[in-house]
Amino acid sequence: MDLQRDQVLVVTPRNRTPGPHTPGMDRQEAFATEGMWSGFVRTEAGMVSGWHHHGECESVIYVLTGTLKMEFGPDGSKTQEAVPGDFIYVPKRAVHRESNPSAEAADIIVVRAGTGKSTFNVDGPPPC
Repeated sequence: MDLQRDQVLVVTPRNRTPGPHTPGMDRQEAFATEGMWSGFVRTEAGMVSGWHHHGECESVIYVLTGTLKMEFGPDGSKTQEAVPGDFIYVPKRAVHRESNPSAEAADIIVVRAGTGKSTFNVDGPPPC
């Protein structure tokens, strides 16, 4: 997408492109610039994503539907749950995985600020 300084752009659902892949998640990119990534992500009911982090990018997530459970920390021992209307903050390099314990798809909007590759899939969280 050609992002120009003096342009206001709209991306419709049909114009989103596949985003970085993590097992269990459907990422759809809306905008990507040198310092920002934004898009729509769906995690189906009962699904658990693979472990990953977002490198030098900080992420802010807004939950539209469903429940999003985030596992993180040493051995993945910490959790947070978010429901529609909640915001989630994920710091740089924080290894985590999402799951959806609800009976409906969890749809979220994600905005990442930072530079470099935005998604790194890993084998698991750091040990205790």
